[in-house]
Amino acid sequence: MPVSAGHAAPPVSEKAPSRSALILAFATIYLVWGSTYLAIRVAVGTIPPFLMAGARFLVAGAMLYAWLWLTKKIRPTPRQWFDNAVIGGLLLLGGNGLVSWASETTPSSITTLIISIGPLFIVLADWLVLAVGGDATRGAKPTLATLGGLALGFGGLALLVGPDLGSEAATGLDPWRVGAILFGCVTWSAGSIYTRYARQAAEPMTAAALQMVTGGLLLALVSILCGEPARFDPAAISTASAGAWLYLVCIGSLVGFTTFVWLMKNCSPARVSTYAYVNPVVAVFLGWLILSEPVGPRMLAASAVIITAVAIITAQKNRKQLAVPPRQAVATTSPARDT
Repeated sequence: MPVSAGHAAPPVSEKAPSRSALILAFATIYLVWGSTYLAIRVAVGTIPPFLMAGARFLVAGAMLYAWLWLTKKIRPTPRQWFDNAVIGGLLLLGGNGLVSWASETTPSSITTLIISIGPLFIVLADWLVLAVGGDATRGAKPTLATLGGLALGFGGLALLVGPDLGSEAATGLDPWRVGAILFGCVTWSAGSIYTRYARQAAEPMTAAALQMVTGGLLLALVSILCGEPARFDPAAISTASAGAWLYLVCIGSLVGFTTFVWLMKNCSPARVSTYAYVNPVVAVFLGWLILSEPVGPRMLAASAVIITAVAIITAQKNRKQLAVPPRQAVATTSPARDT
């Protein structure tokens, strides 16, 4: 019998995810999210950014929520709606929405470089949780090796996009767009940490659906406040933008974002944040594979540095491990149990 709204489900036993599940999940966010920068850039070519992002997450979230409602009989509690609305606002409005807006004019290489500092914000935010909360089961102090891996990864990304950064910088950058990307990194990091430590957060699939629905609504509201619908002409949408938007809905959101939420429940923030180092490498290789873009020694060297940084961070464990897996409130009871 499904749990009615306002009543938390009884706790169920949890077990750590298998190694194969973790490998598949990391491969998904490494590869899928590495392709979304290009898709966002193409989509906002003829679709207003906040409207594009809001429609993307509303459609994906509604599809996932409907499926969970019918098959898993989910009935989220008001607290779960609230927590995931906060997370959705931080991740999708603050993070993805601002990046989508900045992508209208900011070169993708510079956007990628700025976003690459996101893992540092995540590690520092996790450290802040420990320092402020004083709860040894929440937050973690990064090891020197983790900080060294973050610095090495940033250096690898600088090596990777350095020439493009220099050439694009000469044309001038909109400081508001650059500032928006930086602020998006901060809000994404805050949302990531909130995801991990929310006391009554729903199980990962339900949480992803709630976050996409609420985040999409917030993006749509901002779009209306910015006057985007009044300026939008559906007939002006190019085939390329429409295809990129569909890719973002089906692959970037339903697959990529759901996987990210699951990983934040089952891995340390430092490990999950390594996607920010691998995504640009994936983007460069996709350009070489699909668009026949040249791949030189500098790119290969940068890729080697980045992969080394990922290996260092992944090998590290938080100094203080949780005694049990992170809390995952379950929104349904038998006979259907979320896994």
